[in-house]
Amino acid sequence: MFPKFRQGFSQDASGKLDIVRIDTGVKSLNELFSSFSGASFGRGLYRIVRARDLSVWNDRITLGFPAFAGRITCFGYDWLGRTFAVDTERTEEGEPGVVMFEPGTGEALEVPANVRTFHEMELDEYRDAALASNFHATWLANGGAEPAYDQCIGYNVPLFLGGKDGEENLELTDLEVYWHISAQLIAKARGLPPGTRINVNGA
Repeated sequence: MFPKFRQGFSQDASGKLDIVRIDTGVKSLNELFSSFSGASFGRGLYRIVRARDLSVWNDRITLGFPAFAGRITCFGYDWLGRTFAVDTERTEEGEPGVVMFEPGTGEALEVPANVRTFHEMELDEYRDAALASNFHATWLANGGAEPAYDQCIGYNVPLFLGGKDGEENLELTDLEVYWHISAQLIAKARGLPPGTRINVNGA
């Protein structure tokens, strides 16, 4: 399965496969994990979540997006830490639809695809829109670091708090810490008027 994805994305040597049998209840998602669990592609551009880390990922995302608790299964993430999951409350061609969670903007965006069409069509035809691949190439060309499995290139100041969408506002960071802080900020910022000061450690 996923022939176009296999052809269009070169697998990184650093992406250690962690192949295990798992039943998510979604056939294409099971096949994705059985083929690519833990794999990295395009010098850290895109990664598949390790199947054994699913519960950690799902909890990580729903901390900032509680409305999705109990209905998503994360499967991948890009170099900016943006995470892709399937949502059981939305259907695309007979399977759960894909949603992208952005820690930098604090948004959850519906992708008009399921797991199969996301990898076979969206990433093939709209790679830059889905993964910011041109920005990634510029980042690497300018000496930016290639993130490992537990890292991402995160915004020092999130865009939803007025941070700039440029290299000067990016740094290599621990993925778990980045998402934990971002999720708290997203939850606190939800519904507040622009300009409100937020203290991630306070009430």
